[in-house]
Amino acid sequence: MANFIDYYKMLGLDKAADAKAIKKAFRKLARKYHPDVNPGDPEAERKFKEISEANEVLSDPEKRKKYDKYGKDWEHAEAFEKAGQQAGNDPFARRESNPFGGENYTYSTGGEGDFSDFFGQMFGGGSGSGGRQRRAFKGQDVNATLALTFTDILEDTKQLLSVGGKQLRVTIPAGVQDGQTLRLRGQGLPGQGGGPAGDLYISFKVATPPTYERRDADLYKTQDVDLLTMVLGGKMVITTLTGDVNVPIPKLSQNGKRIRLKGKGLPKYKNTGNGDLYLDLKVLLPTSLTEEEHKLFQQLRDDA
Repeated sequence: MANFIDYYKMLGLDKAADAKAIKKAFRKLARKYHPDVNPGDPEAERKFKEISEANEVLSDPEKRKKYDKYGKDWEHAEAFEKAGQQAGNDPFARRESNPFGGENYTYSTGGEGDFSDFFGQMFGGGSGSGGRQRRAFKGQDVNATLALTFTDILEDTKQLLSVGGKQLRVTIPAGVQDGQTLRLRGQGLPGQGGGPAGDLYISFKVATPPTYERRDADLYKTQDVDLLTMVLGGKMVITTLTGDVNVPIPKLSQNGKRIRLKGKGLPKYKNTGNGDLYLDLKVLLPTSLTEEEHKLFQQLRDDA
């Protein structure tokens, strides 16, 4: 029990505190111990981490329920209950009849010591002569979401993430897709009883600019072109992800004509080269005409 942290005591609360009281207590202490308010103060940084951990658990109804029942071993609640279900002779389980058939198991809530002893046996090698055989459990997996822009995925980049209190430098491959998940083995939370660490799953949220439509590494864009260039042909400067390009527009181009700019799309994920940029031409009609321009258009109509 030496390592037990009383989250309620840490926030200056009792177990009857509601969500509003928890939130208020955390905010008050966070303002006091925030690293920005106490630069270079390791004790304040430690306190801030502790109250943040306490708030994370107590402000989550499911986590709080497990903490209230299992105390310091709340993170292993599922493993405890699963083990009890798999082993009908569990010393802390009491069989009860089930009106729908089979048997139920209920667990003593008379004190945290029972659970601590049980977890000590499962994860720490047993207690006394009657201790159980040491069992190893894999650490918890960690899920994270990382927001990126097109600029972030034009080449391999490195991001510094904080996972389980440790700093982890992660390489983000060029060309990752929105919603894609990257698995990093052994970078989750530590295992118990000598078990392996969990894994880290990073889901990417890649924002596509409104001017583009993305299809894997290819990009599609509607490109406005003035009427004269569409009719007579010419060149126009197009801005791409890697810079400006002079693009020839064929004369008598029609609405919807598609022009391909090879290699001007996004990098191909874990492959060489880039996708393409496709321009769908759209005539941009004038909204006003000078008197001379009006006469010229009339002349064109009359001569047609």
